[in-house]
Amino acid sequence: MSPIEIGVVSVIAIIVLVYLGLYIPVALGVVSFVSIWLMRDDFELSMNLLKIAVGDSVMEYTFATVPLFTFMGLIVSKAGMGADIYEVMNSGFKKVKGGIGMATVGANAVFAAVTGSSIASASVFAKVSVPEMLKYDYNPRFAVGVVAGSSVLGMIIPPSAMLIIYSFVAEQSVGEMFLAGVVPGVLLAIAYIAAIWLMGKFTPNYVGGKPATEYEWMSFKEIFSKTAPLVTLITVVLGGIYTGWMTPVEAGAAGAAVGLIIAIVRRKINLKIFWEALIETGHITASILFLITAASIYSRMLGLAGLPNELAVILEQNQMSFMMIMVIYVCLMLFLGTLLDTASIILIVVPLFLPLIEPMGLSLVWFGIITVIGAEIGLLTPPLGISCFVIKASVDDDRISLKDVFMGALPFAFVMLIVLILLINYPVLSIGILH
Repeated sequence: MSPIEIGVVSVIAIIVLVYLGLYIPVALGVVSFVSIWLMRDDFELSMNLLKIAVGDSVMEYTFATVPLFTFMGLIVSKAGMGADIYEVMNSGFKKVKGGIGMATVGANAVFAAVTGSSIASASVFAKVSVPEMLKYDYNPRFAVGVVAGSSVLGMIIPPSAMLIIYSFVAEQSVGEMFLAGVVPGVLLAIAYIAAIWLMGKFTPNYVGGKPATEYEWMSFKEIFSKTAPLVTLITVVLGGIYTGWMTPVEAGAAGAAVGLIIAIVRRKINLKIFWEALIETGHITASILFLITAASIYSRMLGLAGLPNELAVILEQNQMSFMMIMVIYVCLMLFLGTLLDTASIILIVVPLFLPLIEPMGLSLVWFGIITVIGAEIGLLTPPLGISCFVIKASVDDDRISLKDVFMGALPFAFVMLIVLILLINYPVLSIGILH
């Protein structure tokens, strides 16, 4: 077999193994290691490349952003700040048709700016928002769909674990990736709110809900006490990065410290919760490190096989335009999204397409935002929509089946696709903030 053939077989093998349930870094690492061995017939070369991949990942200074932002997100989540921001948003939207859904999107957007996790958002708001919507006779399918759709904001609005993973794979600045995610994240949140308003206007029976007659405005003091902690955290983290006062690592450290202080002051943390957050941070950090190490050797295997170059030649021979390449790329991500999680998609497709995008003079930061949003649509599509499974597991209600969660999330997946097309056509929406 030629190196190209081995490369193609290895990519297919990785996808099949992951789909069969093998842990993605194991599939990436083992297949890549064996492929390099077969291509060069040199076991020692495979071992050396594996050592380099591990060293590059562990020694990378910016990798410190992973444990710091993870810890900050876990502390914020355990301190109940997601429920606080939801209550404030809910008080402002309650009288609007579909208002509790809009409040859920708004609260999720703010919560995402400090947790960076779709899974955390899905879990928190499934427990807080869905019971509230069902209490006001909202359609159960709409209720879980809103939570599923808005939970993906956690992976787009910085600090996001997926943006960090992409920045390592594409060798881009974590700070620039974070800044580029702000406008697309806010744009997606606005698009969701607009979609809910349109649903309430044109398909009121699908939305459901009754007027909140016992509704009362929150006092300014109450609003301030519930929003000030999260606003402070967002200002410290994103403000520090945007102004250049702090590197992403320093912003992560400052955010983790401020989050811990807020939780202590509000008496929302004890030694048990603190220890749980530390252990969970360790587990998540180790798994992401394992992913990045596996991705590093996978990229080297693709380079040795010459697969990206071969792909470029095929596209050039067929005289494919930039838009055609992007259509193929997005379709590939949407297809893989039905089988794999976001991190797996990023690790498999980005090393293949980066050598095509770079010679075109396109921004790799912009490409990262397109990649993350495209892969995130997969979180809402069957059969492996992870956010949908988390919501089903978090909602203890016989009226809601897994099919309801997937069907409810479908309109929001469509809205994400529209926003993705907008961002492809107008790159300035994501990278304009960097200039």
